[in-house]
Amino acid sequence: MIAEHADTAVARIAAAIAEPARARMLCCLMDGHARTSTELSVVAEVTPSTASAHLNKLKDQQLVKVLAQGKHRYYSLADKQVASALEALMTVAGAQRERFVPNTPTRLRAARTCYDHMAGTLAVALHDRLFDLGWLVPDHADDSRYELSHSGLQALTGMGVEVDDARGSRRRFACACVDWSERRPHLGGALGAALLALSLKERWVTRDLDSRALAITPKGEREMRLRFGFA
Repeated sequence: MIAEHADTAVARIAAAIAEPARARMLCCLMDGHARTSTELSVVAEVTPSTASAHLNKLKDQQLVKVLAQGKHRYYSLADKQVASALEALMTVAGAQRERFVPNTPTRLRAARTCYDHMAGTLAVALHDRLFDLGWLVPDHADDSRYELSHSGLQALTGMGVEVDDARGSRRRFACACVDWSERRPHLGGALGAALLALSLKERWVTRDLDSRALAITPKGEREMRLRFGFA
């Protein structure tokens, strides 16, 4: 197979970006928050079926990726390289990003349960911190699935997370779960459930009596700073 010339590859990617509806979708995703095809159809001012065709084109050109979650499919930029390229184009064009504004009630947005694991701002920050520390790493075959590094296994086991039980579960061990208020991933799967179980047991967080909201306790704030290095 003959390798594609650089100029041909650039022209192919440029053509995918150049269509106005697709450009609007990509610019919308620059804020790092995932969106459904229906939401992106509104942004692009096209019908849902047309939006799906555009998103398939962007996916074929490896500009976006999709994560299926229940009945929804969430789209986000494929990687940091795509974001950097778009940022450069937006700078040349003198364009400004629109800020993502969630409409979730404040208490639920801060921290809540998502089935049996944590969600909300706290959970998204914890997910990102686990990657920053090198404790979580993406699965090579599927970047929506995660694995623990050796240091991550030692750290989480040391603080009391039941990692072996989580790994022995018949469900996925660790995976990305798109947060519906933040539209960024938090930690799902058996490991996410084990981390919530520990947080409740140690009273780092407490459950609300009449909603899914979680409240982080003073002890939880101290432990999060100590164990995960939150500022």
